[in-house]
Amino acid sequence: MMQNSAIVQTAVTLDSVQQARRGLMIYFAILLPITALIEGYMIQRGAMIGLLVLLLMFMPTLASVIARLSLREGFGDVSFRVGGRRGVQGMVLALLQPLLVGLIAYGIAWSVGLAEFAPPSSTAYPAVESAVARFGLLFLAALTGNFVPQLIGGVGEEIGWRGYMLTRLIDARVPYPVLVSGLIWGVWHLPLLLSGLYQAGPNVLLSALLFMVAITVLAWFYAQLRLGTGSIWPAIILHGASNCIFHDVFDASTSGAQATLWIGESGILVMLVMVAVSVLLTRYWRPSVA
Repeated sequence: MMQNSAIVQTAVTLDSVQQARRGLMIYFAILLPITALIEGYMIQRGAMIGLLVLLLMFMPTLASVIARLSLREGFGDVSFRVGGRRGVQGMVLALLQPLLVGLIAYGIAWSVGLAEFAPPSSTAYPAVESAVARFGLLFLAALTGNFVPQLIGGVGEEIGWRGYMLTRLIDARVPYPVLVSGLIWGVWHLPLLLSGLYQAGPNVLLSALLFMVAITVLAWFYAQLRLGTGSIWPAIILHGASNCIFHDVFDASTSGAQATLWIGESGILVMLVMVAVSVLLTRYWRPSVA
């Protein structure tokens, strides 16, 4: 009787592995060619086109929805629940990580002269002369005006990346699934980066290498939040907060001919600080992820 039970369990396990692999095949069959068309068109035009960027950000989710519907899997494992106290903690970490990385990495760059601290003047407060005050106003404006749109973009990517691809890589028994998920996520951005349209520094190849290192580490942090809380919301909040805080606040407050070598998503300082902050935060939080 026990032997029969073991055989049934093995068959169920093998079936779930095959199901995950079929899901990944459908997912990538949708994601990759449409992504190539969108990115290729923008590269040809030499510009990041707003509506196409939004469509591109929703391609991971669209591909995951088609894969789920094709295999009749349902959507329960996306984990839209908050996840209790641990989920709330994950959301707090998701907000803290980009803020800490930005303050430390950009703060160092500004302090030692690798980049110039130059927050833009606000049309709402034209009389504000203090750079620190302008930075504070820019930060508040970004959180109140830009965070929700950036969060929507985060929804578009994360339901696909961490809500589907990551879990299917694990279920399909792909070796080092978190690492693989980070590499795929990074390569997905590379055509736009190598073309100079997205977050490229003075040396495009160096920017691409640094970007791949940074995003692979960041994917590990995303996985800690997603798997450690059982909720997709910390990953969505991290994605939205990162784009909002880095692009709309810190990048907007920085200038200098060589600034992008050190800061930005492909900057040396950002990569180093991101590794350190991500490791320290998860050591303190101790997520239950192998």
